[in-house]
Amino acid sequence: MGDTGRREPVSPRPASPTGAHPMPRLAVYALIVCLLAVAAAVVSFVQGNLLGIVWVLLAGLSSNMCWYYARRARSAAPVAADPRSVS
Repeated sequence: MGDTGRREPVSPRPASPTGAHPMPRLAVYALIVCLLAVAAAVVSFVQGNLLGIVWVLLAGLSSNMCWYYARRARSAAPVAADPRSVS
């Protein structure tokens, strides 16, 4: 009898065959920044430049961001029902 205003629920992306959740994009970017900052810190310290301290601090910040975004995505993901626990 017309539009009731209800929307069909949008189904989430299909799960991967292994059941693992893909890592969120911001967490991947933060991980890349962390690895690059560690490499820059090593190069700076090898050259005797104390600017490496700044790179170490940036690596710490970006690793915390990576952990935060990965953890947030994991807690926001719907928990799949374990097929063995069906009663």
